[in-house]
Amino acid sequence: MDSGPTSPPRLLEQVHAAIRVRHLSPATDAVYTKWIRGYILFHGKRHPREMGATEVEAYLSHLATKAKVAPSTQNQAKAALLFLYKVVLGTELPWLDHVVQAKKTPRLPVVLSPTEVARLLDQMTGTMGLFARLLYGTGMRLKEGLRLRVKDIDFERREIIVREGKGSKDRVTMLPESLVGPLQDHLLKVRALHTQDLEEGFGEVWTPNALGVKSRGLGKKWHWQWVFPSRLRSPDPDGGTIRRHFIYPESVQWAIREAASRADIAKPVSPHVLRHSFATHLLSSGYDIRTIQELLGHKDVETTMIYTHVLNRGGHGVASPLDRMGTKPPQIKGDQ
Repeated sequence: MDSGPTSPPRLLEQVHAAIRVRHLSPATDAVYTKWIRGYILFHGKRHPREMGATEVEAYLSHLATKAKVAPSTQNQAKAALLFLYKVVLGTELPWLDHVVQAKKTPRLPVVLSPTEVARLLDQMTGTMGLFARLLYGTGMRLKEGLRLRVKDIDFERREIIVREGKGSKDRVTMLPESLVGPLQDHLLKVRALHTQDLEEGFGEVWTPNALGVKSRGLGKKWHWQWVFPSRLRSPDPDGGTIRRHFIYPESVQWAIREAASRADIAKPVSPHVLRHSFATHLLSSGYDIRTIQELLGHKDVETTMIYTHVLNRGGHGVASPLDRMGTKPPQIKGDQ
């Protein structure tokens, strides 16, 4: 029987569908949905088709002046609204391209010294310790390391293939010699866990671009498994299939912050700081900046050039005139 006309999908459902069709990441899906929902709520739940440049500028201005978000966050919100209007609603609005873009203040990255990296890693053991060493030893971003699959590690060539990094590009980075043994031992435990999952009727991981549909059972193959799987199985947000995902990014961030605290490192330390340190330490060892650009997966060498500024000593390597005078340091005697 004809059940009658079906109602058109709701706006946020259209956003989800447009993101999936373009194979954008779940993180992009979550972020874009957040800003689009916020934009609609900010304007009293009016439909975006009824709004224009004035409403977009008002929302972005609110984020900067009232919500006090960073320029990069404000630009992220603008990108979400561009996606909404141009892709989801199919509306060509020249005015949207001219909405003021927040300017980022140039910042030097936080970099640990080799001694500080050693102190940090000495405070980390087990899976988190292995993962942190892999980030520092390869220069991978946090999510690139989390999405690493068994098939992407080449132990013979001592290489790691980073799949769909920033900009959806693949690249090759090194596999540190010191991590070959620990990684192989780790994968033995992961394989035992995978075997147990298969015996219990599970063991299928998410595969990109509907590969699991085209090649049935592909997601259960050993070489497609995550290198760093979660300890628990959970439902997939897109479909509800019970799977074992990779470990939570927040778990890694917390573990590194706690290790930095125990190591008494007086700098804001995050997983990305290990990537910054990787690049800076290679530069200080004399490696070519183009090589480092390829290892990091930077599109433009200008992005990699920021690490040359970090290498400069205070004042761009210029010696202070105080240091040339040879005067004795003052004697500090209690409270003055």
